[in-house]
Formats: sequence, C-alpha cells, structure tokens
Amino acid sequence: MEVSKKLEKLKARLLELEGVAVAYSGGVDSNFLLKVAKDTLGDHVIAVTLHAMMHSQREIEEAKQYARNFNVKHIVVNVDNFEVKEFIENNPDRCYHCKKAVFNTVKSVAKEHNIKYVVDGTNLDDLGDYRPGLKALRELNIISPLKECNLTKEDIRVLSKEMKLETFNKPAFACLATRIPYGVKITKEVLRKIEKSEEYLVELGFEQFRVRVHEDIARIEVGKNEIHKFFSEDKLYKTNNKLKEIGFKYVTLDMAGYEMGSMNKAIQK
Repeated sequence: MEVSKKLEKLKARLLELEGVAVAYSGGVDSNFLLKVAKDTLGDHVIAVTLHAMMHSQREIEEAKQYARNFNVKHIVVNVDNFEVKEFIENNPDRCYHCKKAVFNTVKSVAKEHNIKYVVDGTNLDDLGDYRPGLKALRELNIISPLKECNLTKEDIRVLSKEMKLETFNKPAFACLATRIPYGVKITKEVLRKIEKSEEYLVELGFEQFRVRVHEDIARIEVGKNEIHKFFSEDKLYKTNNKLKEIGFKYVTLDMAGYEMGSMNKAIQK
C-alpha cells in the first residue's frame, strides 16, 4: 500500500473514533500520531504523558514543547513513586506490568476528560521485537491505529518529514529500564546514573546511543556510524572520567555498536 493511502486510512480510522487520548512520549511515532489526530479531530484530542522514574527529563521537556507547537491540551502525570513491584523486580515480563500501570493511568485521565478511546504509537515494525507490553495494550483495549493501518517506522519518518515534524529523524529512545539486565533490581539511583551518562553523550554530539549497566560497569553502545567519534579530541578519556564521576567503576565501549533490544538476547536463546 502506498504511504499516502496509509495516511488517508489513518485519518479515516481516527474520524471513526471521534475523540482520542494519545499516550504521548514525544517520540517519532506518538508525535506523528498526535499531529495527525490534531489535524483530523481538532480539539477532540488530548495528549497524556506519564513522568515516572524510568523516564528521561529531557524526553519529557521535548514532549511538552512538541505538544505546545501543535496547540494540543497536554496532561503530564507525575508519578514520584512508581510502586509496581513487578517493574522493580525486573523480570522478563517487566514491560507488561509497566504498560498495564501506565495505560490504566492514561485511561483514567481520558475518562476524566470524557474521552472514550486511548490510542498509542505502536507501529507495524514493533511486532518484530520482544514486546510483552503489547499484551497489556490488548487487555486494556488500547487502540494502535498506526499498526492497524500498516504504517512502518520508515513510513512514519517519511510522512513526518513531509509534514515538517522535528521528530522525523529523531533516534529511537526506549524507557531507561531497558538498559538494565533482566533479573537485576531497578532503582532510582541506577536510572539516574544512566540518564546522566546518556545526557553526556548528547552533549558530545552522539545521536543514537544507550548506556547499558552491568553491575558497576557502564557499556556504551552508539550507532555504528558514530563509533569513530570517540577516537578524536580525547573523547574516550573524557567519557571514561565523566561516567566514573557519575558513579560507574568501569566504562566500556561496545565495538559492535548500538543494537535495538540487545538486552533481550539473554531471554531469546
């Protein structure tokens, strides 16, 4: 199906729903969905963002700015104590329990605003990775219109560029908990160390990256086309010192580069 036809199908699907609450992270997919929903449904759209321990402050601030640009009512729910036991324990089904808690909150906000449907930015490509959170979406009757309309990540980037959205080439950014191996307890302290380390990589000019945590070791993954940046201007030396200052004992650079979902390999053998 041509990309333009997929877009028309998406608009038609949103019109069927009449009004929606968009579960909004400010990433490529949810930003595209919010823009199309706003253009299609006008004021019958709200954006709902959950700000909890596993979210980067930078991502939250970007989401706020994008929503302002669209002139969309944006509700940010601050959760200081994300007390989901299964999330903290960090077993392989962590994402399922986290999504269930998050989307129950989004549904509550939608109900308060007399909106019947909650939509999210799951796209067709998301079905190819280990994503236990998708089960929670089904159980809660969350609608994924991008997936329904067969929109892939590349489709969304192409359409986002045509619509002049800032996020058309934004790198993928997952919840900070994905940097921690399954079975290792998640704490606010470790999440903040990851956040600070990744903020430093932003300052250095890296675009696609992760700082994976293995006990007291920080394993840095950056895009394969960016690894060479470390070998100039003493970046290796400075990064080593900075991440140790943040709290890691050892700092390593993964020579294979960034790989989406690399922490899932341990459970896919």
